[in-house]
Amino acid sequence: QLYRDARECLTLLSQRLGSQKFFFGDSPASLDAFVFSRLAPLLKAKLPNGKLQQHLKSLQNLCNYCTSILSLYFPWDGGEHPGSAPRAAGADEAEEDPHKRRNQLLSVLLGLVAMLGYAFLSGIVSIQRGGVGPAARQPIAMQEEEEEE
Repeated sequence: QLYRDARECLTLLSQRLGSQKFFFGDSPASLDAFVFSRLAPLLKAKLPNGKLQQHLKSLQNLCNYCTSILSLYFPWDGGEHPGSAPRAAGADEAEEDPHKRRNQLLSVLLGLVAMLGYAFLSGIVSIQRGGVGPAARQPIAMQEEEEEE
């Protein structure tokens, strides 16, 4: 029953789309985003039971709809790239962000400075100076008073 309902739903979506580029004409709407988010995985994923996927592939306008959105909004992930060969993982990371290590170090340093600043400002950590002045003499005076008693 579930597969029958899903097949019927796909067929109705195909009929509603017809030969249009999007469900409501030439520009996408929120319905297009919703429908695409359900159809693309069904179309592209490897499934253990491919009955529903085969039915979707038989509805050419829905397949073209998904391919069109993939190439328009996800050109890097839209499928085949002519002339693009698989690259090593290290090459991908290096091209993706050439300053990745520097940015990581700066993030750690910024986090450390923020934590220390919070600790000082909230009073969790305080710095007491030793030196000349009434604050430096006070503990000594207290010791002298204790000795006299």
